[in-house]
Amino acid sequence: MIEFGLYWQIGQLYADYAAALDAGEWDKWPDFFVEDCVYKVMPRENHERGFPLATMSFESRGMLKDRVYGATDTIFHDPYYQRHVVGAPRVLSVDAVRIASEASYAVFRTKPNQLTTVYNVGRYEDVIRRTPDGLKFESRLCIFDSELIPNSLIYPI
Repeated sequence: MIEFGLYWQIGQLYADYAAALDAGEWDKWPDFFVEDCVYKVMPRENHERGFPLATMSFESRGMLKDRVYGATDTIFHDPYYQRHVVGAPRVLSVDAVRIASEASYAVFRTKPNQLTTVYNVGRYEDVIRRTPDGLKFESRLCIFDSELIPNSLIYPI
C-alpha cells in the first residue's frame, strides 16, 4: 500500500505535466525529467511485441530541449491547442529511489475555426525518480493505441 502523501505527489506530477503542455509552456517540459531520461512515443503494437521502434525517441533532457527548440522555432505547422485528460495513476512498485506507475491518457487537438478532434489515446508507462527537487520522470513511454497517428506529431504527448 502506498502512502497518501506520495500518491498525491505522483498525481500532482501528472497534473502539472499535462497543464504545462496544455498551456503551451514548452520550455517547462524538459524540467519534468531527470538529466539522463528516456522519453518515447510509440505504438502499442510495437511495445507489446518488444520492438524498439518509436515515433519519437529521446534519451536525455538535452534532447528534449532540442525538440522544444525545433517545435517552436524551426518547424512550420498550422497552430493548434492540445488538451490532456489523464486518468488516475496506478502505482506498480515503489522503492527508496524509484516509482513505477502508469496512467491512461487522451489528448484532444483543436485548430482555430475547426471542431475539436481526438488526437492521441493511450497510456503512460513511467519510472519516476525521487530527487532533491521533487519527483521527476526518469522514463516516460507514451504508448498510443492506434496504429495510425496524424503526421503532425509535433508537441509532446
